[in-house]
Amino acid sequence: MTLRNLTICVAGAGVVLLAGSFAIAQQAKEGKPGTDMPPLPAGWTESDMQACMAAGIPGKQHAHLAGDAGVWQGKNTMWMGPGTEPVVTDCTTTVTSFMEGRFTKCEVVGEMPGMGPFNGFGLYGFDNVTQKFVSTWVDNCGTGIMVGTGELSDDGKTMTWNYNYTCPITKKPTVMREVETTTGPNAKKLEMFGADPKTGEEYMMMRIESTRK
Repeated sequence: MTLRNLTICVAGAGVVLLAGSFAIAQQAKEGKPGTDMPPLPAGWTESDMQACMAAGIPGKQHAHLAGDAGVWQGKNTMWMGPGTEPVVTDCTTTVTSFMEGRFTKCEVVGEMPGMGPFNGFGLYGFDNVTQKFVSTWVDNCGTGIMVGTGELSDDGKTMTWNYNYTCPITKKPTVMREVETTTGPNAKKLEMFGADPKTGEEYMMMRIESTRK
């Protein structure tokens, strides 16, 4: 069980001993209750604690995300707006599983035409409570944090992400849509769609075709 989930579970119940949190985390990892559990807070039941433990156990959705681990070489095609000429650059993406398989992190380095080196960082997971894939993204082209949720196709080959952020031009909330398609055992295509701030119409902002080394 992650410290975040434990904190959420006990926030309204008072102080829980630090030693107890480590015991719960280990038991959640093993998927079973232990004999060294701390006393339950007043009003709590065993099922309450089981629910908190279940929230922290990685499953098949986490394993799906971890399957992308490795170093990927990508070819970027980027459009600044609808009808503009595309710009092609290269990028390298490193995907790593961490937190004992509960999350994956994605680090991207490349070049942003006219702006210099590009660095991006994303965190990906599957929230057992909401039953949704979740993600955050930051990069050196802005100071905001994009937050998104994803849906995986039935065949497991296509992940569609919807990110929320504030447009720097309109200063209003907007959405970026990403469609990530597995095209081979070590090949992926990522297509990014956003709203033109002048017309509101969706257009393809970027396409990245990557191969795992």
